[in-house]
Amino acid sequence: MKTAALLALMVWGVVCPISAKHHCYSILKNDTLVIGNRVVERKFLWNGGQLITHSVVDKTDCYTLFNQGNTCDFVLNADNKQSARNAQCETIWVESNSIHESYLKTIVTYAIGNVQIRREYRIYEDCPVIACDTYLKGTLHNMSTAQELNDVANRKNIEFAADMESQQKNAVLDQLHVQGRHWQVKAVEFLDVTDWNNTLVVERRFIPYRKRGYRGNLLFAKNMETDGGFFFLKEAPCSDVQLAYPGADFISDFGRFQVTGLGVTSKDIRPDEWVKAYGCVLGIFRGEELEALKALRSYQKKQRMLLPDRDEMVMMNTWGDRSQDTKVNEAFCLRELELAHRLGVTHFQIDDGWQVGKSPNSAVAKGSFKNIWSNPDYWTPDPVKYPRGLTPIVEKGKQLGIEVGIWFNPSIQNDFADWEKDAGALIKLYRDYGIRTFKIDGVNVSSKQAEVNLRKMFDRVLQATNNQAIFNLDVTAGKRGGYFYFNEYGNIFLENRYSDWQNYYPYWTLRNLWMLSKYVPAEKLQIEFLNKWRNVEAYCGDQFAPSNYSFEYLFAITMAAQPLAWLEASNLPENAYGVQPVMDRYKKISHDFHQGIILPIGEEPSGKSWTGFQSITSEREGYLLIFREKTLDEKGELATWIPEGANLSLVPVLGVGKDMNVTVGQGGRIEVTLSQVNSYTLYKYTYKQGN
Repeated sequence: MKTAALLALMVWGVVCPISAKHHCYSILKNDTLVIGNRVVERKFLWNGGQLITHSVVDKTDCYTLFNQGNTCDFVLNADNKQSARNAQCETIWVESNSIHESYLKTIVTYAIGNVQIRREYRIYEDCPVIACDTYLKGTLHNMSTAQELNDVANRKNIEFAADMESQQKNAVLDQLHVQGRHWQVKAVEFLDVTDWNNTLVVERRFIPYRKRGYRGNLLFAKNMETDGGFFFLKEAPCSDVQLAYPGADFISDFGRFQVTGLGVTSKDIRPDEWVKAYGCVLGIFRGEELEALKALRSYQKKQRMLLPDRDEMVMMNTWGDRSQDTKVNEAFCLRELELAHRLGVTHFQIDDGWQVGKSPNSAVAKGSFKNIWSNPDYWTPDPVKYPRGLTPIVEKGKQLGIEVGIWFNPSIQNDFADWEKDAGALIKLYRDYGIRTFKIDGVNVSSKQAEVNLRKMFDRVLQATNNQAIFNLDVTAGKRGGYFYFNEYGNIFLENRYSDWQNYYPYWTLRNLWMLSKYVPAEKLQIEFLNKWRNVEAYCGDQFAPSNYSFEYLFAITMAAQPLAWLEASNLPENAYGVQPVMDRYKKISHDFHQGIILPIGEEPSGKSWTGFQSITSEREGYLLIFREKTLDEKGELATWIPEGANLSLVPVLGVGKDMNVTVGQGGRIEVTLSQVNSYTLYKYTYKQGN
């Protein structure tokens, strides 16, 4: 990471302006620290380094949230009454690279007892969000944890003010205590482990009342009196699989909101190394839900930039046809590359079976899983399957304009203790063959040490490849990063679905993408489409069977994301290759589509809905990807994120739509006609002159 230190403040009481050209600043003067940019500002009471939020300002709408409490934002141990000591503040400008955009980092360090605490605040230009990363070092024996937050059945009646008080203690990542009793709140919980889950987003709406915990990575709160609000994003795995999980991610108590669950225990804290807790992001907005979602997405897009020649892909992976590792060899891959080129894909990924040694996915290997990595030649091409190594495969791919990627299973034993060897194997694949796209599978982050070592592996590979590596992070099983952790390393391989088991239904896939896209950048998800001609008989009589949809429609479902052809091209019939012109046109506009803020529109996919996605690429234009599922209505009315009364020109880019001029109705609704069931259209929309 290239950094340029613009200033280093070590003396409390010195004014520290940041270069105005960056539009970000951090100033510590007397008892106040202020961090901000052109759209947001957060002011803290210094409090000896234990910062207490004073206010958060939305500069765009001149809206201010004042913190009513006097509790420190970060609470490691609720029983500890010791004062902070040795407080320091340093501010660094971190230059952009091919991973993240540039940002201002304010580092506040202090000690309490035997523990050192480092809070690193990140703020990006023109982004209404301030993120905070927390690191701990030292010794601690009694970290506070929240317990039984939702055990309301055993609480007593409230007859006196003292009855309202809760004795529960909890460590807190961040908190706000805001004025007012008329807050509408939504906590959003996410689920991965998608081999077992098929509803991946759960929303809970509530009015804050007595102290209670809520699960989720996101909490949105809006004051119905002022129309202003804020959100917390907890940068952590999904609630089900977090480390040291206290039973809740957020705690509300009337106007007090806390983010809890640090992801560390007392035994994880070390005297000689900084250990990172889960992160916390605070954003502010005013107005409708769209403003909150735009604020969230503006931050998410800055964590890992989407580069067209690295991150955009139409990938093919043959594992979806269930041959597993039985077919992969040089001849098979060369043949698949030829056919992949005919389809129009850009990346061909060789899944499990290319390497020396038994796969941990193999039944033969299950009993000797811990010994798999003892072979010094492991993670080199199998000399029987690939007698000339991977060179012929990679060279053939280059001739055809297809990049070759590889499946990889890090060494999970002993908390990824062999991370350096694994990093070396990936770096060697990059140096020997130019392979830089790696599907990371088989991960189980069961401890903080495992998380630390896995992150070291990723960082080492990025450094050695000059940030050219991209990891397809599988979230289908085990304790993994979910949707808001490890985001800087690549995209997310969302789900395994197979027609062999009749768990591939096109509208299921569309529904999962649709639900996630509101809160997770769709362009950071790999979404599958399968060979609809396989296993037709297994779906006999099922009106939602894959065979009832066109192959083009199945591909269109994935357009808002990174499309994944989860199939063997050699099993496709000849007419399947008619999709190539559509893929070619899609590739020309995919980056522009993905650069926008992609959000769901219409109804939740059910197999019989009008549904789709909107990509907001600027204030006056974007894309509408619209699906007519198996509904009898030829005309569909879809709620979009476009303001009422706007006059639009709709020009079809793909699918079966026709040129249209529309006036947006109440609730952002537009009317579209598609004459066939299970059909789609992709429109480019622009505001007409005079709007």
